[in-house]
Amino acid sequence: MGPHPAVAAIRLAVRRVLHDVLNHHCAQDRREPPLVLVACSGGADSMALASALAFEAPKLGVRAGGITIDHGLQEGSDLRAAEVALRMRALRLDPVEAVAVTVGREGGPEAAARDARYAALDAAAERLGADAVLLGHTRDDQAETVLLGLARGSGTRSLSGMAATSGHDGRYRRPFLDVDRQTARKACLIQSLPVWDDPHNTDPAYTRSRLRHEGLPALEKALGKGVVEALARTAQLSRDDADALDAWAAAAEGTVLDDTGSLDVAALFALPPAVRRRVLRRAVIGAGSPAGSLFARHIEEVDRLITAWRGQGAINLPGRVGVRRQGGRLVIRQG
Repeated sequence: MGPHPAVAAIRLAVRRVLHDVLNHHCAQDRREPPLVLVACSGGADSMALASALAFEAPKLGVRAGGITIDHGLQEGSDLRAAEVALRMRALRLDPVEAVAVTVGREGGPEAAARDARYAALDAAAERLGADAVLLGHTRDDQAETVLLGLARGSGTRSLSGMAATSGHDGRYRRPFLDVDRQTARKACLIQSLPVWDDPHNTDPAYTRSRLRHEGLPALEKALGKGVVEALARTAQLSRDDADALDAWAAAAEGTVLDDTGSLDVAALFALPPAVRRRVLRRAVIGAGSPAGSLFARHIEEVDRLITAWRGQGAINLPGRVGVRRQGGRLVIRQG
């Protein structure tokens, strides 16, 4: 008799990602077995992911480890992180680390915690020589991300949600983007895996929590079941469109840049708006503006230096980046 359908679903999702990681590893002609880490908070999604990794990795000759991050935002968070590390070791993951981080304030509490978490995961992956870090984001998380992007009015890229593969050299993998949250929780129940429910996930002070417990249920009540699946499909369709436009913008960038790094206004004006704004975004990020702090309204202001020029002054962007029009050129400088 095979495993429960929920357990089978999460294992299959992880197996597919491990095959991809293994193929990439072998293509680099590296002799030692690849190391794959799971980022585990102790919640149902990441515990289901950790258990599936622990089950599938040995069959493929892949080393499997785990990282848990202590954000220090709740009393006893260090003890919680130590407990999650013990649970991962009980699954025979090795190496396992609990890493404490300091969460700043830039961008709000959720963004600051995310930035600190990814910085710690990047550092751990480099230190341990990991080929990939698995993240437990589910189809429900993807739907929430699409709605948040829609609310911000940030364009096609925000609507494309989270990528299945992201980060430096494809470091981050999200096997569960086609798996719903209930399946992951059921897999934990079937396997008697202890699960910790983070109180922040139900705290209405956090935007994503309000969306999860109030916004999405209200949409499903008004529109019927299937909203999460439809939003996840929207993410994939938007990602395909955004990838094509990004490729176009990357190619167009070389036609508008001069030797000093300034941008030719006439050449920019000739580009379709969706491509032009992407060229501008690439340019200001390249000058030092943090991508996570750069919103559509910032790029629209810069775009008006091209499309609605009235002699306005420099545009100040996050990261102390300034953009000004100088004759027929856009000059972008940090500081």
